[in-house]
Amino acid sequence: MTTTLRPTEPLQHGADGAPSRHFQVCVNGRPVGALRLGTSPRLGAGVARIADLRIEEPDRHRGRGTVAALAAEEVARGWGCRQIEVAVPATAEPALRLVTALGYVPRNRRLEKHLGDTPPALPAGSLGRAMTGEEFEGWLAHESEAHARSWTERGLPEAEAREKVRRDHERLLPRGRATADMRFSILEHEGTRVGTLWLSLGQDRAWVYDVEADAAHRGRGHGRTLMLLAEHQTIAAGRPVLGLNVFAGNTPAERLYESLGYVTVSGIYYKNLI
Repeated sequence: MTTTLRPTEPLQHGADGAPSRHFQVCVNGRPVGALRLGTSPRLGAGVARIADLRIEEPDRHRGRGTVAALAAEEVARGWGCRQIEVAVPATAEPALRLVTALGYVPRNRRLEKHLGDTPPALPAGSLGRAMTGEEFEGWLAHESEAHARSWTERGLPEAEAREKVRRDHERLLPRGRATADMRFSILEHEGTRVGTLWLSLGQDRAWVYDVEADAAHRGRGHGRTLMLLAEHQTIAAGRPVLGLNVFAGNTPAERLYESLGYVTVSGIYYKNLI
């Protein structure tokens, strides 16, 4: 039995030139599933992404998915990609076993929490307030450096990491601090600044893009207070769900979010191709 990928369309190119293509997964020429391969919308054309891989029920558990994923890696190499990634829902245990067996490692997890109607109270002495324009500029420069560094630590070349941060800010913050539905906050404790929060308010949920206790005030529970502030703002804005991303290996953050009741929705797993 020979498992192959058969293109079902010409090679597509996005506005930025990034390639993508749909394939049939075939066994001796017989279609048994489908695969969609593209590039990462966040990391650019150098990182391929398996956007969809499905094997029909009668042909599952026979290694078809494994061979199809390996074939996708060869296609991605032909596109000049240095990495390949895939998003795996938290409940998809067979998919998780597959990517783990193929040598993919976790990059980050998406977590979320369904909130009630009553905003949580902040600890005594803690207060959240909006950033001033001057504070925003200083915070943005710091956040840009930290964000780029977090990606270079996970294998992205420095130039690409900085370009990713630039694109993210251009897309998310077209009007800077005045961008609609964005909240930029300073957490103070007993009158002293101890941390910062960037919260985005979507149509039906909110998202924490950045949360950080200041270096001199870490280890004192201010990270938890910042998350309570995010929940308070989310509920006050009428959004029932709060989500966030956490990088793999950030154990203190993972423990904090789990202790607050956040659950994993999906994970991004990646593999180096060169």
